Amino acid sequence: MITEKDFTTIYNTHASKVHRLCLGYASGDQDLANEWLQETFIKVWNHRKSFKGEASINTWIYRIAVNTCLSDLRKTKKNVPINESILMNNAIDRNITEHELKLKKMYSCIDKLTEQNKALILLELEDLPQATIAETVGLAHGTLRTRLSRIRKSLLKCITNGK
Repeated sequence: MITEKDFTTIYNTHASKVHRLCLGYASGDQDLANEWLQETFIKVWNHRKSFKGEASINTWIYRIAVNTCLSDLRKTKKNVPINESILMNNAIDRNITEHELKLKKMYSCIDKLTEQNKALILLELEDLPQATIAETVGLAHGTLRTRLSRIRKSLLKCITNGK
């Protein structure tokens, strides 16, 4: 069972990664990502007694986070598209670097992926081991590697061609 002290350590270890994952689903909406982060860790706390240790704590938390984000998106039909013209204007105003613009474009392209492909690439962007990702989403490792390769090609095409 996860104690209160363990929970604090778990939160401190995983909160920033879970936030970035939620931010990807929220297409950069900080408020929505913060809401999902909070909801994820409330669920972790509420279900701490059910954690049996059969999967790693990372896998368990990421599964909760992905399910939280997807559930809310489905429930409310939230679609938070990125308006690239606004990004470009803000980039000039705030001296955003070319690298940051490319990241925003990448997240805009990620937003166009299917729910499962979005989950896969966002988990990969968190530098999770592929074995952990495969376990989290319930895919064979070989299938995951193939999917990630296809997703990367699709994202590269989207980023470079805008499609």
